[in-house]
Amino acid sequence: MYERDKICQELVETIVRMGYPESLGKSIAENLRTEKTMSRMIGYLRHAKPKSAEEIADEMLAIMDDRERWIQKKSAQFYNSRYNEILNYGLEGDEEE
Repeated sequence: MYERDKICQELVETIVRMGYPESLGKSIAENLRTEKTMSRMIGYLRHAKPKSAEEIADEMLAIMDDRERWIQKKSAQFYNSRYNEILNYGLEGDEEE
């Protein structure tokens, strides 16, 4: 079994142990998609012990938003780096004859 599958199963089991339906756990895991985000949700569930499914969904959305911001930041850093390379060294194949 892959690490992602193990963490997904752990997330679903944690949600079920809290008294929520398995379908909620599967939906949360499906939306979070990555091991890191699912692990973060498991940590939240264990420490915060949310009182409602709405609180769980709100945290899922917050985690997804954080991940999206991180992706955008890394993408911007990459393209900024490429842009600076072009400014410093010119385009490939852009040689003066």
